[in-house]
Amino acid sequence: MKPCHGGLALEIVVPVFNEETVLEKSITTLANYLTLEMPSTWQITIADNASTDNTPSIATRLTEKLPNVTYRRLNAKGRGHALRDAWSASNAEVLAYLDVDLSTDLAALPPLVAPLLSGHSDISIGTRLGQNSRVSRGPKREFISRSYNLLLKRTMQVRFSDAQCGFKAIRADVARRLLPHVEDNGWFFDTELLIIAERSGLRIHEIPVDWVDDPDSRVDIRQTAFDDVRGLIRVAGSLVRGSIPVQAIYAELGRRPIVPQSRPSFFGQVIRFAMVGTISTMAFALLFMLFQGSLGAQQANFLALLLTAVGNTAANRRFTFGINGPEKLFTQQFQGLVVFALAWSITSSSLLVLHAVSPNSSSTMELVTLTAANVLATLMRFALLRIWVFRVRSSEGTSKNVVSPGVKTAPVA
Repeated sequence: MKPCHGGLALEIVVPVFNEETVLEKSITTLANYLTLEMPSTWQITIADNASTDNTPSIATRLTEKLPNVTYRRLNAKGRGHALRDAWSASNAEVLAYLDVDLSTDLAALPPLVAPLLSGHSDISIGTRLGQNSRVSRGPKREFISRSYNLLLKRTMQVRFSDAQCGFKAIRADVARRLLPHVEDNGWFFDTELLIIAERSGLRIHEIPVDWVDDPDSRVDIRQTAFDDVRGLIRVAGSLVRGSIPVQAIYAELGRRPIVPQSRPSFFGQVIRFAMVGTISTMAFALLFMLFQGSLGAQQANFLALLLTAVGNTAANRRFTFGINGPEKLFTQQFQGLVVFALAWSITSSSLLVLHAVSPNSSSTMELVTLTAANVLATLMRFALLRIWVFRVRSSEGTSKNVVSPGVKTAPVA
């Protein structure tokens, strides 16, 4: 590996496995582009994870032919493994990676790394799902990508739009803090890194990209999807158990509010909760009517209440009770599901009672009964959210938190 002298601003890692057909053309194209368009110092690292074809010899020849191109050889497969190894050994200020097929237009590279070099953001990702993104790929891959990212948003409560676009960058100090907590070494590596980053209060910058599908892609979509779902379950469990120290990372690197928010008064909480509850009740009614015809009353009730409960908990956490940041986020989401189960039991029981009293009840009567039961469930939800889910202990209310020496405290929400 060629030594780098002086301060290195950017290192771009290109993970490869058996890429003899495209490696030389892609690396040459990337190096030429960086020479012409990248004003900061840069280096390209070819991260070979156990290739068995002519990739090693081609990569070695490229390091002799092109300046600022280096080569790392690993004996273990996995994109995440290659990135972890190269990023951990780097002395650059900003670390990036992109797929060797160069599916993403390189014109997006300067705006990808600029907010990291300036210190404005912590992680920067390209998104193929943005309104201004231009993407050329088949309907099957488009459907799978959108479905996966929708599942990710609904289950993990994240805001970034595209977890698996092979076009990302991260500040080196952030990478050093996050990498020890990322367990996956395969395709789920990106998603896990981003989930931990967002839960830790880090700023993730997204840019729309122009992206053309590689027709020679050898990714096993079915196996990758299975591994991703399994990874989501594992990460969710780790966050609930507290084995990932998101609070400590937030205290060290997280983006705190410019002005710490004070917790609303009880009267303010009642008003805000009523506003959220009103919107939730209307959303529930609309969803129930939408699902009722095809699913039946009980199933429509469950699905409508589940969808509104997720949004209700998130809105009440921030708007009603003034809580920001990652602290206890997943614990509170789990407790919110318990409250949802209680609310569902109330509304389901109301349907059972209605059908017992009037077996031939109309859809309108079912809706009225469920709406009334949902109002009762909403009142119960406020009480449980205030005294259990979002309860503020006396030590938190007085902002007298005890921390270890040298660790900055996160603001009290």
